[in-house]
Amino acid sequence: MKILIRDGIVVTNEYEKKQNIFIEDGIITKLEENYLAEADLVLNAEGSYVLPGLVDAHCHLRDPGFEYKEDIVSGTKSAAMGGFTSVACMANTNPVADNKAVIRYIIDKAQREGYVHVFPIGAMTKGLKGEELAEIGEMKQAGIVAISDDGRCVENSSVMKKVMQYAKMFDVAVICHCEDSYLVEEGVMNEGALSTQMGLRGISKASEEIMIARDIILSKQLGVPIHICHVSTAFGVEIIKNAKRNGIQVTAETCPHYFTLTEDACKGYNTMAKVNPPLRNKEDVEAIIKGLCDGTIDIIATDHAPHHMNEKNVEFDIAANGLVGFETALPLSFTALVKTGYMSMSQLVQKMSTKPAEILRIDKGRIMEGKMADITIFNPNIDYVIDVDKFVSKSKNSPFNGFPVSGKVTTTIVNGKPTQRDGSFVL
Repeated sequence: MKILIRDGIVVTNEYEKKQNIFIEDGIITKLEENYLAEADLVLNAEGSYVLPGLVDAHCHLRDPGFEYKEDIVSGTKSAAMGGFTSVACMANTNPVADNKAVIRYIIDKAQREGYVHVFPIGAMTKGLKGEELAEIGEMKQAGIVAISDDGRCVENSSVMKKVMQYAKMFDVAVICHCEDSYLVEEGVMNEGALSTQMGLRGISKASEEIMIARDIILSKQLGVPIHICHVSTAFGVEIIKNAKRNGIQVTAETCPHYFTLTEDACKGYNTMAKVNPPLRNKEDVEAIIKGLCDGTIDIIATDHAPHHMNEKNVEFDIAANGLVGFETALPLSFTALVKTGYMSMSQLVQKMSTKPAEILRIDKGRIMEGKMADITIFNPNIDYVIDVDKFVSKSKNSPFNGFPVSGKVTTTIVNGKPTQRDGSFVL
């Protein structure tokens, strides 16, 4: 199939300029202003940004085991709708993705039925229990790109040290969920005046910050690169910034809800705003934005965490943590960061495409001649209000329902073929 994308503004991590893109047999063969050629499909991208397909380094597809929340088909459709062409899914499935059989199941199903590239992340420890190392070498051979016990922290520092040593041996990325459960103490939202007013047990910011520091110290001692998940606090940003100043190999991510919402979203016992780590204060949001802009926080991930409404329409104390993020991540980030002037579109591409691919060590996230055509066309001129009922995801748990945003993904191209155009899907 030959595709010509014409008159769009091509955005890479290095430039933004008007170029035409010609794709043949899945490969970008021409990237040139005003280039024209006969094609099977011509996509007019005038007024739109043409981006390297977005790469999500942190999501939950819930398959196997929790398909009532999401599965690989619905999850990858949701990802494609949001402009993601590659996603890395966490290991907290049932059974846990802590062995090669589950990893191969995910890869094989994604290749047969998925709408985007799926890269599994294997568990650090068996059953996510934080006690005994998972079969990291076997999972690497089966196809994992990283290891993580996300959803839980490996609290035993000796075990975490061994995790890092084995990760270095097998050359896989280490993705750290930083949370001291003893300090969480059954908390359900950010600790502070609001949690007191609402009569809810709070979660100390120190529970996150202590484990960020612990993992950075181990990284320094062992010389092992680490990646910190979903950073939510101002001091957490400061710890990471100081580590980078001292040459420690640490990268970090945050999510759109941590730079667009505060704990106030939980008012009225709104369980859609219950996430882990919890939404924090205004000063934390400001620090997260500053950290994104100065490079302390390297990437934006979704932490797409689908839940059935029966798990959210309950008392705040027992509601599940998490929100769906694929279909809102790019418009929220564009609206909050680019339209406000905090960063350029090119810098946003670095955060949501190029750098995540580098951290996962996958050959994605770039628009270049000779590269596979994974491309997202994004129209920044469409203003609308988020409507969860229109989500492709099986789950609708989002605090952004009714939230005004700018920018919409109109086409997602995977392997040189449109997988999604204006909400219509082609496998």
